[in-house]
Amino acid sequence: MSLTDGIDFPNSVPTGRFSNGFNIIDHIAQLFGYEESPPPYLALLNDHRYTFKENVLGGVNFASGGSGILIDTGRKQWGEVVALGEQVEQFEAVKASLVETLGTSQTATFLSKALFIISVGANDLLEFSITNKSSITLGPQQYLAALQFDYYTQIRNLYALGARRFGIISVAAIGCCPAVRATNYGGECAEEVNQLAIGLNSATFSTLEKLRYDLRDFKYSFGNSFEMSSAVLKGPAKFGIKETNKACCGVGKLNGEGPCLKAINAELCEDRNEFLFWDWFNPTDKTSKLAASSLFDGPSNFAFPINFRQLAHI
Repeated sequence: MSLTDGIDFPNSVPTGRFSNGFNIIDHIAQLFGYEESPPPYLALLNDHRYTFKENVLGGVNFASGGSGILIDTGRKQWGEVVALGEQVEQFEAVKASLVETLGTSQTATFLSKALFIISVGANDLLEFSITNKSSITLGPQQYLAALQFDYYTQIRNLYALGARRFGIISVAAIGCCPAVRATNYGGECAEEVNQLAIGLNSATFSTLEKLRYDLRDFKYSFGNSFEMSSAVLKGPAKFGIKETNKACCGVGKLNGEGPCLKAINAELCEDRNEFLFWDWFNPTDKTSKLAASSLFDGPSNFAFPINFRQLAHI
């Protein structure tokens, strides 16, 4: 059982989010006028099956905590996770439902105006770097190439299913998260891990540019999480943050040697708003809110060539 995931969420309930409150997608949804991110696909399918066709018209969340681009990412550590390709298959089922409700032509129009937000890749890189490296036989460049090929394929698949507007959130400076810092003697960032993030982000941006050139009506906003997280790490006081190395909740060195779990006597900080990281891998609610604001209405160094607000209304 989690110790405090959701401690700052309405009614202080755990929701499956690795956060003390809302996550970045929640905050983006709120900036668009919603209370939180859309309901999970599996909840709509299993808990609200009789109103599924009606409910999916309001948006669907396909995210799966701990998952990645590759199908095996996260499964050894977290068990049942839904990889990106499987999430696309779930969307295909939603599209079929939309066609039954709206018809083919109206569904195409509906989806062309929808915003598809994707945040993926960090778990793949972390697993390669520290979690499961011994079982991965590819070298860094081969691994990045495999990730990018699968990522490109799934974006193409989404486009073929009717998606036209893509908000892509890149990988942050994950080499500076507490779990990675804790493996370094001095608690410093692991630059080799950050270089993997930079490599994947660069390849992703190149892919998006190619798709914009190749595919009719393909539109995107590239959210530069690496640049955003680096800005906070370099000048935390400007963002009202005091602690960038240690997690608010966790165990061991920098609270980065284990998750925020009651069973292992995790330590919990008093003021979550002072911390960049909530747990050993994930940001606090405050950090997520800062990032969402930068993506929604930020300058071109944080969201390029347009921000998420512009993407939704273009």
